[in-house]
Amino acid sequence: MKYFKILALVMFAVAALQSSYAQTEIFENPIAEKRADPWVYKAEDGFYYLIATVPEYDKIVVRKAKTINGLKEAKEKVVWEKHDKGIMSYHIWAPELHRIEGKWYIYFAAGEADDIWKIRMWALSNTSADPMKGTWKEEGQIKTDYDSFSLDATSFEHNGKRYLIWAQNLEGMSGTALKMSEMKDATTLTGPEIVITRPEFDWERVKYNVNEGPAVIKKDGKIFVSYSASATNDNYCLGLLWVDAKADLLEEANWNKAPGPVFYSDEDLKRYGPGHNSFTVAEDGKTTIMIYHARDYKEIQGDELRDPNRATRARAIKWLPNGFPDFLQKQAD
Repeated sequence: MKYFKILALVMFAVAALQSSYAQTEIFENPIAEKRADPWVYKAEDGFYYLIATVPEYDKIVVRKAKTINGLKEAKEKVVWEKHDKGIMSYHIWAPELHRIEGKWYIYFAAGEADDIWKIRMWALSNTSADPMKGTWKEEGQIKTDYDSFSLDATSFEHNGKRYLIWAQNLEGMSGTALKMSEMKDATTLTGPEIVITRPEFDWERVKYNVNEGPAVIKKDGKIFVSYSASATNDNYCLGLLWVDAKADLLEEANWNKAPGPVFYSDEDLKRYGPGHNSFTVAEDGKTTIMIYHARDYKEIQGDELRDPNRATRARAIKWLPNGFPDFLQKQAD
């Protein structure tokens, strides 16, 4: 991986300044209480689907609305529940909803009741036109070259090829890095599996060494990947990777990384631990919307993973003249 550190520092210092323009989209935040790791998918018919981690870690729920604000009051449906024992029976985490070649897929992470940290990536599929209807079929585990703690799978298409990015413990490494592979189909990796980032900066290594929660957005000849770093308390924050869209995506040296976080806690705004985001587009079909979770308080009693109050929020982001996203750090949602 190469680092244009001086250039990146200048660009992200500019991006970190308070933007001179106001947000044009007004959201009734939080969009969903007690919903972490949110993923919003806008379907071709214009409906928005929200899928996220529930604090009980025992099921997958989906809600649907014609607008992003409409998701707030939308009726939620349980589409899958954990097994009683064995695989997929504990820690049901970070589901994502994707439409791939005419079928719906849900990627999610799960452990086992007898081995709760044996977290691996799994997939469900549904042939119904509406993911709130039909039957969800278990497609099995998304298998990687190295069998270890794996989660947060996200998929995207580029130049006729499909890719998966996910977080995984690497051999001999404490914590999670982001890996990437080409896919044969929606549930099968073809390799090679490359590492596009690992936790190396101090802000990625607070309490735990973490790079996780990747989300992909393409704009003006670049592919950007936001990701989350550090423990899931007020230290949780977003980092940013990018690669030229014409480059070989599976060449590690082509990926670049911002040396500082691009979105992080702000005490004045009562926004703590923002992270694990997704991107969608507003009803106007143009404005980029970031969906993410955060808490409105800093102090957590006990284990942060047992605190249920990560809420789903929505905010518009802007694009700088140099083509990079501005996460509007100093602006409230």
